[in-house]
Amino acid sequence: MENMTMMTDLYELTMAQVYYNSGKKEEEAIFDVFFRKQPLELGYAIMGGVDRLIEYVENLGFTEEDIKYLENTKLFNKEFIEYLRQFKFTGDIYAIPDGTPIFKGEPLVTVKAPIIEAQIIETAILSYLNSNICYTTATKKITEITKNIGIMEFGARRAYGPEAAIEASKCSIIGGAIGTSNVIAGKKYNMPILGTMAHSMITEANSEKEAFLNYAKTYPENCVLLVDTYDVLKSGVPNAIQVAKEYLIPNGYTLKGIRIDSGDLAYLSKEAKKMLEEAGLENTKICLSDGLNAEKLQELKRKGAIIDSIGLGDNIVAPDKGRVGCVYKNVAIIQNGKTIPKIKISSDTAKTINPGFKKVYRIYEKDTNKAVEDIIALENEKIEKSESYTVEPLQKPIFARGQKVYKDMDLYEKRDFCTKQMETIPNEVKSFPKFEGYTVKLSNELSNLKQKMITERGQ
Repeated sequence: MENMTMMTDLYELTMAQVYYNSGKKEEEAIFDVFFRKQPLELGYAIMGGVDRLIEYVENLGFTEEDIKYLENTKLFNKEFIEYLRQFKFTGDIYAIPDGTPIFKGEPLVTVKAPIIEAQIIETAILSYLNSNICYTTATKKITEITKNIGIMEFGARRAYGPEAAIEASKCSIIGGAIGTSNVIAGKKYNMPILGTMAHSMITEANSEKEAFLNYAKTYPENCVLLVDTYDVLKSGVPNAIQVAKEYLIPNGYTLKGIRIDSGDLAYLSKEAKKMLEEAGLENTKICLSDGLNAEKLQELKRKGAIIDSIGLGDNIVAPDKGRVGCVYKNVAIIQNGKTIPKIKISSDTAKTINPGFKKVYRIYEKDTNKAVEDIIALENEKIEKSESYTVEPLQKPIFARGQKVYKDMDLYEKRDFCTKQMETIPNEVKSFPKFEGYTVKLSNELSNLKQKMITERGQ
């Protein structure tokens, strides 16, 4: 991974110099990452970006080229520049694993480190989490609706740059996609690469049938033909059937599938299926695309559309209302070995933070293994299990004293983990578009501390 230490906002560095000049470079601080509102109009979100956080922290350190640039800005004194020359991360990081269902207000990542270190890494951490949570959640939003229908991620050309496209492809697998059209993502993450043809291949040829035949001759074992360039039912499907009968079947192959990318997808898919069955191509699969989102897919299912697989682009890499809104807030400092809670207060109660060094727990009903609520508690509190309920801490130690202590799951382990975790979330929380909110509550100790601090600051 590229060294991304300079991926930080200027004010992180100017504040860091103030801390340094004030003799606070050894002062430890604790920061929480959380979001205030459920993204993508869902009752849940899916954690993502821990892998990127790990790579980023492991590669932290200003290069000599970085140092020279910062010197030339004339914003930093020699002593602070020398400090940056030796900079590395020495603190602790706790995070909820990728693939976990997450909810508003709970600490997704907690950083406990010397305040300058904790401040400098803020921007990159938020960037990784906001993007990865968005892509992972957007995919899961779709796969929760489609269930056993294969989702192919086709969004590279719709992404906000190549790096975002790669991240979205990776995250789509965690969310339940079966593969991607993005070749570089396939190479980097050992993902299946999938795809058919574009309309341009058909318009370039002398005829639609010629284009289909040329494709079939090159890829006879995996022949999926795009049938909506001219007319799905009058031209596309008939030509696909002819190529199957005149070339594929005589040579020991079959037509694997057709893709429909425009028009009334429910009607066209049903009529195309009839035509394929009448031609003896009962096993030919139908793939639908065309800017599909959760609402459109629900409508297609309601209308009885024939769907064996789906190609999705925009609504993974750039979903509607896709902003996650993770923030990074100071919740405590450590002085003389004592943790001192900190709070930011706002007239907007959603922006008043939960103070102190905290942990978050998920409570499961033993009989059903369903999650019933999450509890945010102070770090030294114990949440007791009972005969009816089990208690699971959500955050895991990622770094301790600057060293990685967490064995990250691979991409497919994360997908399986996410699937199993979603099975524990109540159906009414997962329903779309109407859902019931999941309960995230503060422990009594944390609630009392928060109210006490609000009262004291308000005097």
